[in-house]
Amino acid sequence: MTDEQAGIEVLLVEDDPGDVLMTREAFDEHKVVNRLSVVADGVSAMEFLRQEGEHAGAPTPDLILLDLNLPRMDGREVLAAVKADERLKHIPVVVLTTSEAEEDVLRSYSLHANAYVTKPVDFERFIQVVRQIDDFFVTVVRLPRH
Repeated sequence: MTDEQAGIEVLLVEDDPGDVLMTREAFDEHKVVNRLSVVADGVSAMEFLRQEGEHAGAPTPDLILLDLNLPRMDGREVLAAVKADERLKHIPVVVLTTSEAEEDVLRSYSLHANAYVTKPVDFERFIQVVRQIDDFFVTVVRLPRH
């Protein structure tokens, strides 16, 4: 089985159940073989990434899809913490958010986000965006191995 066929580990950090459902459906509909883990807030994201508490033994993701507006610790704080951590900073982070604010775009890139994608509200367009992210990170980009 090639790396492409094996898929990758994806961590979705998203507190909106509707967006989680649409992302899962996009993965299912696209026959994405990636494994999707989901956490609903920034604190849980950092615990997952550091394999702490209930997330001990969690897989190290190859890609993080990160919402900015999260409870307990927002996405900007998560992004800063990930990129400041020697063990995590190599993991590509795609900010996937509803915010179209230029300040959020600039801040995300200054915190070393690998991409900034505004979530479409239309389901079909959302599916296309998730497919494009998947295609890019699975078939185009060479991800680091851990």
